[in-house]
Amino acid sequence: MSAATSQRGGRTRLTATFMRIGVMNEMQYRINFFLQLVQSLLTVGTGLVVLAVVFSKTDELGGWSRPQLLAVMGVFTLVGGVIRTFIQPNMQRVVNDVREGKLDFALTKPADAQLLVSIRDVRFWQLTDVLVGLAVLVVALIQMSPTTQWQHIVVFVALLLSGLISIYCFWLMLASASFWLVRINEVQELFDGLFRAGQYPVGIYPGWLRYGLTFIIPLAFAITVPSEAVTGRLAWQSVVVMVAFTIVLLAVSRWCWKRGLRRYGGASA
Repeated sequence: MSAATSQRGGRTRLTATFMRIGVMNEMQYRINFFLQLVQSLLTVGTGLVVLAVVFSKTDELGGWSRPQLLAVMGVFTLVGGVIRTFIQPNMQRVVNDVREGKLDFALTKPADAQLLVSIRDVRFWQLTDVLVGLAVLVVALIQMSPTTQWQHIVVFVALLLSGLISIYCFWLMLASASFWLVRINEVQELFDGLFRAGQYPVGIYPGWLRYGLTFIIPLAFAITVPSEAVTGRLAWQSVVVMVAFTIVLLAVSRWCWKRGLRRYGGASA
């Protein structure tokens, strides 16, 4: 067995171990499942009411029909669930550990530090958002069934994964900023507010906001572009830009993390 294969196997086992621990911790508070489910349904219900009001006055919004915007809402809810289950808890814990000087507990482990801090905290019940989002998306696909093809679903899944990677990289850069900045939590709270804008396609917003939600906070790549794929509206130019931008984000976020660790190590010394 090669060293690379052994290393990948070790990462897989480590990830599976932390996933299992996260599930076991959440199972101690099963009432949270029902509370989170009610919250998810209320959030989606509010969005549906807004859509009903909008489409009582018009047949489309920015060129998007009602079923297509329903698909966007489903993707938005799904992505939000993944962020709150896996990404946000871990990145917020990194910020707290840096501020309190507890990151050493992760750095001294015999594993890649970035991998370790990215998987050690899982909020399992937040997956209710993923399930509700999938349900909304399926309803939208049923309404669009004459125009939906299986190729759209395949491309959607691939672009959704790419979009989630871009969101992870964005959050990692935010967390890495805590090596230099003290009040980074306020920036993270700002993300929560701006994330609501992803409930609608970024194309309906003014140019400055559209570019901000694409290249500063990559909501367009995480939500709008996958939604375009599943609704048959995708242009190949968007795919090229998205893939290139995700690759750049992977490199930049890794660099920020490594640079921050050097600063953290120097401070502790």
